[in-house]
Amino acid sequence: MKTLILYLTRDGQTQKIAEKIASELQQNQADVSILSLRENPNLSTDYLQQFGTIVVGASIRYGHFDPLLTQFINQHYALLNQKKSAFFSVNLTARKADKNSPETNVYTRKLLARIKWQPDLVEVMAGALFYPRYRWFDRIMIRFIMKITGGETDTSREYEYTDWCKVITFSQQIRKLS
Repeated sequence: MKTLILYLTRDGQTQKIAEKIASELQQNQADVSILSLRENPNLSTDYLQQFGTIVVGASIRYGHFDPLLTQFINQHYALLNQKKSAFFSVNLTARKADKNSPETNVYTRKLLARIKWQPDLVEVMAGALFYPRYRWFDRIMIRFIMKITGGETDTSREYEYTDWCKVITFSQQIRKLS
């Protein structure tokens, strides 16, 4: 069974998570492809048809998913609903225990309520703060958001909140879909 992992990332953490999922799946399943939706925004239905399982991951920035995510879902929701499929959201809100599930994470809940695709599996992952890598405006804005939400504000450091055990567990659940 062929699996496709698609991701949208801003700073690389969603890609890193997607690559870990691919690595975990490849331990038992040889045929896994991984692609950036930003670099491949116009995937054809014929291309997607060859995969038995499709996994999509996307990150949040300033409270919103990348518009390419909605565009992709709107174009391919019928096919996605026919396949085994999974979705994972990556955001800093998920660093908090009461906001790190599909039921408690407002961004993921709102997305699933407004789209026609209903994935078989949904997970919410905490992302990372890469203050030194951000442009000046993003560094200031993200620091402000983190200050009001009780997060880390030292802009000279990077912080990774991703729970890699959760990523492995999600990968195992994806494997069981096939």
